[in-house]
Amino acid sequence: MSQSVNTAVFFELLRAGLWGLDARLQPYQGVDFQKVYKLAEAQSVAGVVAVGLEQVVDLKPTKKDVAKFIGRTLKTEDKNAAMNRFIAKLIDKMRQAGIRTLLVKGQGIAQCYRRPLWRACGDVDLFLDADNYARAKEFLAPLVTNVEPENVESLQYEAHIGPWSVELHGTLHCGLSSSMDKIIDEVQRDTMAGNVRLWKNGDTDVYLPGVDNDIVFIFTHFLKHFYKGGLGLRQICDWCRLLWTYRTEINLELLKERLGRLRLESEWKAFAAYAVDYLGMPAQAMPFYDSSRRWSRKARHIHRFILKVGNFGHNRDLSYYEKYPYLVRKVISMGQRLGDVCRHALIFPLDSLRFFNGIMFNGLKAASRGE
Repeated sequence: MSQSVNTAVFFELLRAGLWGLDARLQPYQGVDFQKVYKLAEAQSVAGVVAVGLEQVVDLKPTKKDVAKFIGRTLKTEDKNAAMNRFIAKLIDKMRQAGIRTLLVKGQGIAQCYRRPLWRACGDVDLFLDADNYARAKEFLAPLVTNVEPENVESLQYEAHIGPWSVELHGTLHCGLSSSMDKIIDEVQRDTMAGNVRLWKNGDTDVYLPGVDNDIVFIFTHFLKHFYKGGLGLRQICDWCRLLWTYRTEINLELLKERLGRLRLESEWKAFAAYAVDYLGMPAQAMPFYDSSRRWSRKARHIHRFILKVGNFGHNRDLSYYEKYPYLVRKVISMGQRLGDVCRHALIFPLDSLRFFNGIMFNGLKAASRGE
């Protein structure tokens, strides 16, 4: 069975799960649902594909075909519910201690999905200003079971509390260029000044960035992963669902102005074409979508990269981490980054050059810190 058939079925089900569309499997013969599941897992969208399986209107898959999807979905649902309870308790306690924090990415974006509890969950990401960041580290200290080395430059602190990974972010910089990060600083300041939205998590009010600001954070975050070697479909699906959920509230003039200053208009239009062409995003709901062949061609290159690399580089061969000493591993990793830059230069030639120095410089600094 060719991989192309299984991939086509995967995207048919993914689109159905994202948008509530009918899924039709009649055109596909001999589908290997184990391979469809493997692809869904590699892209961290098994729950969304499971929703799509419920939307099939012609050839219903057998119980054997969907068993892994059912098992994964039940585990994801339980984990999400437990994580939501943990977030509510943690934020309540932090609030009582006078620590002001926002939840970013993850569980906040999950609320934009048709089945929030079926979105694969990850870390608990908290965004704080400088004072609250320092106080939050002290607050978490007696609770943690393990702490990762802090990145003092980007103000990122990761602690493990039982089964949960909690990340404190003093900035949401993407690290691709200093000029971009300065604009992100402006968006951060606007967020901290009170431009937020509310998620009612049980009895707890959880504050999220205001939608216009969150669009910038989510988009620049997944571009960071794209340029640094590990973009997956879950991150793009998050972006699409955020844009769809708040489609009538987005300040398009502000978004256009910010993309212009960030110099990311090309990336936006290319990923917009990808969202429409491959993920079924309704074109009328995608800001600045352009149906011309130029952007569809770039979307095809993006598609190949995503399927090749997987979510957070899931599909890359990382066996060298166990075979070679530290410096050799860093050389191999740098070689992968260089390969990505060359590949991305076919899609975004000017920005690949613009971001090259930042990517290499940050990589060398991380190596000097032993990361």
